[in-house]
Amino acid sequence: MFLSVFDMFKIGVGPSSSHTMGPMEAAARFLDLLRQSAFQPKGLAAELYGSLAFTGVGHATDRAVILGLAGFRPDSFDADAAETALAAIKADKLVQPDGLGVLGFDPSRDLRFNYDAPLPGHANGLILRATDSEGDVIVQETYYSVGGGFVLTEAELTAGAATDAGAPVPYPFQSAAEMLQMCAETGMSIADLKRANEETRMTRTKLDSGMQRIWSVMNACIERGLSTEGTLPGGLSVKRRAAGIHRKLQDERGRNLTAPHVINDWISIYAMAVNEENAAGGQVVTAPTNGAAGVVPATIRYWLDHVPGATETRVEEFLLTAAAIAGLVKYNASISGAECGCQAEVGSASAMAAAGLAAVLGGTPEQIENAAEIALEHHLGMTCDPVKGLVQVPCIERNGLGAIKAVSAASLALRGDGTHFVPLDSAIETMRQTGVDMSEKYKETALGGLAVNVPNC
Repeated sequence: MFLSVFDMFKIGVGPSSSHTMGPMEAAARFLDLLRQSAFQPKGLAAELYGSLAFTGVGHATDRAVILGLAGFRPDSFDADAAETALAAIKADKLVQPDGLGVLGFDPSRDLRFNYDAPLPGHANGLILRATDSEGDVIVQETYYSVGGGFVLTEAELTAGAATDAGAPVPYPFQSAAEMLQMCAETGMSIADLKRANEETRMTRTKLDSGMQRIWSVMNACIERGLSTEGTLPGGLSVKRRAAGIHRKLQDERGRNLTAPHVINDWISIYAMAVNEENAAGGQVVTAPTNGAAGVVPATIRYWLDHVPGATETRVEEFLLTAAAIAGLVKYNASISGAECGCQAEVGSASAMAAAGLAAVLGGTPEQIENAAEIALEHHLGMTCDPVKGLVQVPCIERNGLGAIKAVSAASLALRGDGTHFVPLDSAIETMRQTGVDMSEKYKETALGGLAVNVPNC
């Protein structure tokens, strides 16, 4: 089982990795399929199913599909160019992706939300079609957005093609128990194992520069969120809060008025800054998803700004350790809110952050695994119930609380010797089983919980 650090940390666009980035990537893949086809398409159509239909508008899935079919991709997204393109597509009812000419696409007619039964493979499904001049379908493909920006065709999902099928890695592990055993046998850290595996796919220079870029984008997102005020889009009139709280915290610190517990507010605003940017459709890094994108960078920023001895030279160790934990969760359970609720998103992110923090604070592999388990264990059962289908309430504050739990989990784990009662593998399996048992209305459909118990306007 190999999932790269760059699978778990993808640079993309808000507000959702599964509902925005995934559908945009699916559309881009469909265009690649058409470029290889012997047929000459004249028009395009898309149909959204399951959670993509129920919360698609709130998660900007409609915009993502339209822009994806016009040739936009998450990793190179240009917000200004996207707005210009959307206006032109809605006016002209045409898209012009590179290499395919001018194709008919009327979003009001050719983009359908199917609220009937979801597609069989996953709650986040969509079907993309290309038609000829008579309107007959000449190419069709089914895609599933399985969380964290990962996209699989129906055939890939059936074949289990969710992981890298390249050359074998030197330290393959499918469970935390196997990971710890390898650490014990080799004397290597979790980050060392992960780095050795990554370097079978790329040079050390490329790996390091890629991780440095990941942190640079994360930190820039925090800074934008801490300096931007206003109201978030979508109709709930949610006000950005991170910038205002940040100013108050700086003022209190300057006047020596800070109580010890206020460190939690600093941790929270770093996370909230990211998720306010995400809600506004800004550039974020999946960690492991957009909905949970604030937890890991907030924990890193807390460590760098508030812990003596912290240095950016060890951020890569943090990210490698966090990615190892994320890979275990994705492989053995899920990081998708539409599959397992928010325990799979913020819960997984908190476990990743706890492990990363424990690593850079000098934890042993056993203490790091314990930190991840503590963080995940206390997110089990968390539902995904976004009000109005927007990644705003309760998602933004939830990231702050996830980061606080991560810091507490790492601290508690480092107080012990790594021995503990519940293994991380058991917590991951419990999360999977809980997700299976969880009602669909609590899995990113906005049909239950806070989504129906508070006013939507």
